[in-house]
Amino acid sequence: MPLKNNLSLLLALLICFMLAACSSTPDKASTSASKKNMDPNKGRYSLKNDKMPLNPPDVDHVPNATPKYEPYSRRGNKPYTVYGESYRVMNTGQGFTETGKASWYGEKFHGYETSNGEPYDMYSMSGAHKTLPLPSYARITNLENNKQVVIRINDRGPFHSERILDVSYAAAYKLGMLATGTARIKLEVIYIGSIAGTSSAIASINDTGNHYIQLVASKDRAKLSKIAKELERKYQVKTRVQPANNMFRLQLGPIGQAELADMMLNKMKQNGYPESYMIHE
Repeated sequence: MPLKNNLSLLLALLICFMLAACSSTPDKASTSASKKNMDPNKGRYSLKNDKMPLNPPDVDHVPNATPKYEPYSRRGNKPYTVYGESYRVMNTGQGFTETGKASWYGEKFHGYETSNGEPYDMYSMSGAHKTLPLPSYARITNLENNKQVVIRINDRGPFHSERILDVSYAAAYKLGMLATGTARIKLEVIYIGSIAGTSSAIASINDTGNHYIQLVASKDRAKLSKIAKELERKYQVKTRVQPANNMFRLQLGPIGQAELADMMLNKMKQNGYPESYMIHE
């Protein structure tokens, strides 16, 4: 092969090699941007530790979350993995209770998206749980001082093995756990399976009154206890079985508001207990 052709071939190969080398070399700007996006000290995690707001509004009068029927969100309810540990979300929160340690989260996450896509508001009555479906409503009791709140769970966490729940700043304030940071709590899900069940659920959490609905009496306490469990599961209202004159009486309650108690009484009369009546204690 002529020398001229050999030189041309070598030159072409050299150019191809240089182009290939350039295409495989990372772009410095894009590499820098990538590292920046992956930096755990940026964005919502720019604060090394969470903290209280500097000038918080008065949250004394922030109301409890109001339970209502809500379909579970399309976001935040699939299996997921955090810090190498995998979690599977429950199909339903119905009947779920749990006791353990709770913590709270505030300024570090305020304004950022929760797991179901809503912005986190530390001044609302909300919370985060690892496996309850989102959203869920729950009554939270601080077992150290018996203070209670009702929250709407719309986020995931806390990802600490010894904690079962994170609550918002406002909820932590009302539970009396801001100073300690954590508290031993009891979580009770307020499950509402339909729009029609909303009033019953509200009745179940406003249990400061003394309204009971007498349903049926029997000598068979075991039978009444079985019915009581079915009614609690169906209507999300507490029950009791009371002894009286060698009989036992099955009652719904306590229900805190007379109006809600009347609504429940009418519902029970229509659903198999036509002789039911109200008791005031």
